Amino acid sequence: MADIVENVLQEAAAKEAKYKTTEVHKDIDLDIDEGNLMTSDSNPIDLKSFRSNKEKFLKDLSRDNTQILVNSIWKLPTQRVENIVAAQLPDPKTAIPREKPVPKEKTLTKWEKYAKLKGIQNKKKSRMVWDEPSQSYKPRWGYQRGNDDTKEWVAEIKQNADPNEDIFGKRNTAKKERVAKNELQRLRNIARSQKQKVPGVGLTPTEAPSKDYLGKALAVAKKSTASIGKFTENLPKEKPSKFSGKKRKFEPNHGNLKQEASRQLEILNNLGSDRPLVDKNLAANLHNKEWESARAKRRREDPDSFKKKTTGKRSNQGKKGNLRNFKGGSKGGKSGRGGSKGGGGKKGGKG
Repeated sequence: MADIVENVLQEAAAKEAKYKTTEVHKDIDLDIDEGNLMTSDSNPIDLKSFRSNKEKFLKDLSRDNTQILVNSIWKLPTQRVENIVAAQLPDPKTAIPREKPVPKEKTLTKWEKYAKLKGIQNKKKSRMVWDEPSQSYKPRWGYQRGNDDTKEWVAEIKQNADPNEDIFGKRNTAKKERVAKNELQRLRNIARSQKQKVPGVGLTPTEAPSKDYLGKALAVAKKSTASIGKFTENLPKEKPSKFSGKKRKFEPNHGNLKQEASRQLEILNNLGSDRPLVDKNLAANLHNKEWESARAKRRREDPDSFKKKTTGKRSNQGKKGNLRNFKGGSKGGKSGRGGSKGGGGKKGGKG
């Protein structure tokens, strides 16, 4: 008996030596971000143990930090999702750059809201179902589904049913209506999730029709004739419907020839005229305004370089002015600067 107890104690000691404890002690507490499943360790590194065996040191450090993160996750509130216990992570603390925005939470459909309010839980069914005619497993719904009653060549007629009624056609029509209804509900859920107006789909049957519904039904019934309601008689004291819409007006094929000729001449005159399509004065003023604003901006940003450029331009302009004076004095022309004082001209004084 003593040998058995000793063996059990030895095995327990070996297991404890193999698996480390979940309690990890750190001199400085880690900065834990449960939302991003990330930890930041600011403890100093033991250089002696790091240089002796780098791989073992890094493995032990990552194991301890991961154990601290797991311990903090188990302290968070949990919930059961598809028979699996999942922790409810808080909002992340660290801002991490990402290419695309964080996906928004999917809005609940009308049925999901109702089920959540009433506490209805959907029972998950298997995808495949046993099909008796083919003696094999087939999908429960969709293409080539199992136990498809629409493909049966014989159908049972109830006692109170009409024997001359087309049961197969009625069954196919009911299936098409179900498919159309599901598609309509899907589009309505998409419009409701994006907070947009649900598009109109005509007059769908309702249990309690409103005043607007009756008015729209009346307008549709009046326009359902071959003449689109042109010869439909109005009810006594009937007001014009607000659902009638706008009528398009077309000009007659044989209209006023003078009016048509004047219109064509006006188009030709506009094409052949020299009147510019763009106002040149307005365009020039806008260009000057933009140039002045850009020049003022450069002057504010770098006034020193702007002064150097302006002084250089002024000196060059002075040189050009001296050359003009020199030429004007030599020729003695009337229009030359200094020509009246300079000599050598025909009407000037002595050179």
